[in-house]
Amino acid sequence: MAREFLCTKTEPVVQTKAGKLRGFRLDGTYAFHGVKYADAKRFHQPEPVKPWEGIKNALAYGYVCPMLRQDEPSNELMVPHRYWPLDENCQYLNIWTQSLDPKAKKPVLVWLHGGGFAAGSSIEHIAYEGENMSKYGDVVVVSLNHRLNILGYLDLSPFGEEYENSANAGNADMVAALEWIHENIENFGGDPENVTLFGQSGGGMKVWTLMQTPAADGLFHKGVVQSGCIEGFVQADETDGTAIVTALMEELGTDDVKTLETIPYAQLAAAYNKVMPEVAKTGVYVGGNPKANGWYVGDPCVVGFTEHAKTIPVMVGTVLGEFSFMPALDPEEKADAALIEEKLQKMYGEHTEELKTLFKKAYPDKDISDLLFIDSIFRAPSIDFLHKKAQHPESGTYSYLMSYTFPYDGGHIAWHCSEIPFVFHNTSLVAAFNEPGVTDLLEKQMCDAWLNFARTGKPSSDALPEWPACTPDDEATMVFDKTCEVRHNYDHELIALHKKAAPPFFFGGGDDEEEQKIQH
Repeated sequence: MAREFLCTKTEPVVQTKAGKLRGFRLDGTYAFHGVKYADAKRFHQPEPVKPWEGIKNALAYGYVCPMLRQDEPSNELMVPHRYWPLDENCQYLNIWTQSLDPKAKKPVLVWLHGGGFAAGSSIEHIAYEGENMSKYGDVVVVSLNHRLNILGYLDLSPFGEEYENSANAGNADMVAALEWIHENIENFGGDPENVTLFGQSGGGMKVWTLMQTPAADGLFHKGVVQSGCIEGFVQADETDGTAIVTALMEELGTDDVKTLETIPYAQLAAAYNKVMPEVAKTGVYVGGNPKANGWYVGDPCVVGFTEHAKTIPVMVGTVLGEFSFMPALDPEEKADAALIEEKLQKMYGEHTEELKTLFKKAYPDKDISDLLFIDSIFRAPSIDFLHKKAQHPESGTYSYLMSYTFPYDGGHIAWHCSEIPFVFHNTSLVAAFNEPGVTDLLEKQMCDAWLNFARTGKPSSDALPEWPACTPDDEATMVFDKTCEVRHNYDHELIALHKKAAPPFFFGGGDDEEEQKIQH
């Protein structure tokens, strides 16, 4: 059936602080794609866009930040991707809304994409589309691009005051986007005083780093951290960028730091990729992540939450399998008890029996073979984050975990990114996510939770059991599965032992050493 479409020379047009923008309407949802929210010179702080006359089109997604390495399509059934033109001039955002009435005051949900701080984009995953969430929840959905890798996170401050915050330029872009939203979202039907950040993986890290950024105080009011807690990923050391920038200049044959501002990006990236591994071995800051300084306070689990961060309600969660991207065991292998025992013994050694006991206690309905794929890399730091944030009763702290087994590969536990289509109400866009009689309800339960949290700071809904906030002694975790339930401190022993027993950087049950490396 054909959908109703509207896009003329005069509508839909919205007035922003800098000028007028034209988008389009599809079945009642207004969309504005590729809205420029800031400009910036390489390594410098973002500045507001210059005003313009007439009407600008917002009909195409904006440029994506260049990557350090070429993207390679993979796991497209599990996490379908899109690839888009690259340019440093990448400060663009996208908006989906049901109303252009400035008095509508709808909740605003701002999506921060994954890929660490080095890769990804606002449209990288097909499931990032905001139309369905906006329509289903009657909310305003915003996604954005910002500078990444060495363009967004390289510390040149030792080489001049103009680079004082170059190590956080990517996060400064996000603050600029939030400032744009605060100033303009009302004309898109949004409430600038009810803005929720949500993000997965690197996007989750962006949420809590912005909680720790005083320049962002008051620009957002709630945060959802999806698989975004990981130890040591955002460095807390006090070293600066002297070593990496010096090595980079030597590789490029220059002693003038200004050269780094103008050299072609491909050449700059190639030089960085060559020198970074050796510099990193010394343990100093090498870029690619935010750096604590006078602008960004630092990891709250290390330095404590800022006074403002204590007042921000948060949801924090993970999925059971996280990086279990390799093919699952087939039904015949799962039924072979001797084979499973051999794999478990090879992986966990002397801890195998205790882990099996703790796993069956935590997940009595799961197959014991799933113990080969569970995660503690994200789950353990999430438990720590929740515990420390719950010590501040100024705002609610909520925990979740997705343990659903997908109808893929004969049954595959939830993997990194697999909750995203449910949250965005986009499971119909991802083939492997569809299970009759299950998917629709779980999608409703999860999307409702995110929407209600954005509206009120509490994720409870009529479709879920009562979901209490965490306390310092009680992690009340909503477990999303075929049957959703709240469980209390239910996996803490399992995760503590798994963190101790699992092979280093292990994210799945494969034997190939390469499968045990973190992939960003």
